[in-house]
Amino acid sequence: MPGLIPVDWPAPKNVRAATTSRIGGVSRAPFDSFNLADHVGDHPVAVLANRELLLEELALPAEPLWLKQVHGSRVISLDGLSTGLPEADASVSTEPGRVCAVLTADCLPVLFCDRAGTCVAAAHAGWRGLATGVLEATVAQMAVAADEIMAWLGPAIGPQAFEVGTDVRTAFIDDDAASATAFVAQGDDRWLADIVQLARRRLVRAGVTAVYGGDRCTYSEAGMFYSYRRDGATGRVASLVWLSNGE
Repeated sequence: MPGLIPVDWPAPKNVRAATTSRIGGVSRAPFDSFNLADHVGDHPVAVLANRELLLEELALPAEPLWLKQVHGSRVISLDGLSTGLPEADASVSTEPGRVCAVLTADCLPVLFCDRAGTCVAAAHAGWRGLATGVLEATVAQMAVAADEIMAWLGPAIGPQAFEVGTDVRTAFIDDDAASATAFVAQGDDRWLADIVQLARRRLVRAGVTAVYGGDRCTYSEAGMFYSYRRDGATGRVASLVWLSNGE
């Protein structure tokens, strides 16, 4: 049975959300076992089987509309979209039954909904996407007041493991000097970065103050999550959100 991570936020009853773990699928090492990505070298038959398990376990209303993620800030609407592999790092929907989804293995997945339960979104926020505004673009695409939006931060690489160069730090502090608090110097122009803190700052600046989650580390929880930084060749977990067709 696939292992799921609780999405702990006060979402409306018609909003459904989930994040998977690496547990409970059929993929073999190094993708063991619940890999949901078809672009990482895993056997296509195993990925398809895992995606079918996902549909069954979550009783999804439809196959998630997967994205071709490129570490950018493009956001697409899934409304009216039924096929294809759009190149984007976030998706938004106002139509019940359309499943927004992102795949991650250290980058930060962020799920969104509004308090009225009329709109949902999912964003893939690595440092490049964060720095170029993928979260702000997602909030804008939702087209509701920012103070009516809530966000949930899924499992991502923790601040004790995410070592970056000065270029990454500069990309953030040039835009927001106060984001320097998210970086701890390690010497030789290396820094430990807190991607969750950076995301929270960006969301608050965009007007989203109801922010939840952000307490699971993909790097340190090897039994639960994939980590590209830790393992190199590895699988991906999925974070999904959708509006139900029911209440």
